[in-house]
Amino acid sequence: MPTPRPARPLTAWADLLMERNPGHRFEIIDGLLVVTPLSDGPHARVLADVMVACLRAGIDHSEAEVLQKVAVWLPTGPEDYAVPDLSVVDADVDAHMVENNCYEPSCFRMVLEVTSENADLDLRHKVRAYAAAAIPVYVIVDRGHQRLHVLTDPAGDKYENHRPHAPGEIVTLPDSIGAKVTLDVAEILEAGRPKKR
Repeated sequence: MPTPRPARPLTAWADLLMERNPGHRFEIIDGLLVVTPLSDGPHARVLADVMVACLRAGIDHSEAEVLQKVAVWLPTGPEDYAVPDLSVVDADVDAHMVENNCYEPSCFRMVLEVTSENADLDLRHKVRAYAAAAIPVYVIVDRGHQRLHVLTDPAGDKYENHRPHAPGEIVTLPDSIGAKVTLDVAEILEAGRPKKR
């Protein structure tokens, strides 16, 4: 009788799939391998606008920095990790690498996601995952419902404070991210819409 081969870890599957599908994002959330397709131009525009707002507010690499697509190791499962669209991290982030190009959640001050085809992932599953990782601020640019959500005060697998903001509002993100970052909700949501031809 043949000896059964050991199961390949999910992280190994994610690595293999990444090699074969450049540009796609692979994450493991609650023990499930999740694939997000290539981002569109409006998605990238939102990230650029938020990044510029952070830099203008003074997040300048001295104490914190703004980075895109930096993986955070999650406490929700033995192989769980997420790759937020944008993060504000401590300036010494490089000293916090855990494994598989993932960093300890303790060095993340804020994570931001821009919804795509699988909005439920950002609006539900990642809320629980980021709260469990005790990431202080989670911002969601919800292009489908035209809202900007700011979640703060993680407790267990939820955030104690969740405030959705509509177009017309100006939002100042919590000082804990390292600067007074202000976002015009209408401008951010407009950046996330496809340009008319």
